[in-house]
Amino acid sequence: MDQADACVVMVTAPNKEEAERLAIATLEARHAACVQIQAITSHYWWDGKITSEGEQLLLFKTVPEKFAALRDLIVSLHSYDTPEIIQLPVTAGADKYLGWLRQEVAAK
Repeated sequence: MDQADACVVMVTAPNKEEAERLAIATLEARHAACVQIQAITSHYWWDGKITSEGEQLLLFKTVPEKFAALRDLIVSLHSYDTPEIIQLPVTAGADKYLGWLRQEVAAK
């Protein structure tokens, strides 16, 4: 499988309920094959000051050609004014896993 055939998209959400809603909506749309959710603490600049908040980090496993649709769906459902949505390329992986990923986002 070509190295560029997969990517991970990082998104943060304010709470578990919203994170799960985002995960299910994107899976049902077949924009991702898998979504992992983990509780984190984020420290960042916002409105001119350093802020610390508990958040949920979502890792969407998908393919580059699904990114725009995934991003647009997340933006439409997300409660943040400026949601973090970052696409990271997968440079290598297990062939069987990457094949499964591609199969799941292609299914309808």
